[in-house]
Amino acid sequence: MTCYDRKDMGLLLLRLGAGGILAAHGSQKLFGWFGGGGIEGTSSFMESVGYSPGKASAVAAGVGELGSGALLALGLATPAAGGAAMGTMAGASAVLAPKGFWSQSGGYEYPLTLGLIGTTLAVMGPGRLSLDDALRHKLNRGWMVPAALGAAAAAASVVVCSRGAGRSADEGDDGDGDVAVGEGGNGFGELASDD
Repeated sequence: MTCYDRKDMGLLLLRLGAGGILAAHGSQKLFGWFGGGGIEGTSSFMESVGYSPGKASAVAAGVGELGSGALLALGLATPAAGGAAMGTMAGASAVLAPKGFWSQSGGYEYPLTLGLIGTTLAVMGPGRLSLDDALRHKLNRGWMVPAALGAAAAAASVVVCSRGAGRSADEGDDGDGDVAVGEGGNGFGELASDD
């Protein structure tokens, strides 16, 4: 019988926790679960913060979070899952950056943390208590890590840099860093607040 060490247990807990949180946020966007806005509410929010078209952006964010979260929790295709988490959270961080770093001010601390956890898991691997290990790491090869992280960084850069093209100053952001929140939540798990 194989004995699992503390590293394997720690990676399992980290994957289950961060993966579960990401998957829950994705289900808020896609299905309206856990008090989320669903596709319609998230679409409106995405448009208000410059991600256009709103519906496609909502679906991409929801699938990115739900998919990366589920894969991280399972420890399956870990480089791709971690890259997807990193890229998706870069988009969320861009929206919250005008509020500063700390989450109590509506800043990007929280999505940055989730993105960093995804990146770290992509680099470290899922540990032995994972589907990747059970499948003999067919979807978790060393070359896949820089490929997945590089592709995610490039895609996130394109999306974030194209954000707000053609957006007027009075739509969604009034210039003081306060992000307008449409009906049904802000699409990022109520991360931006006006406290």
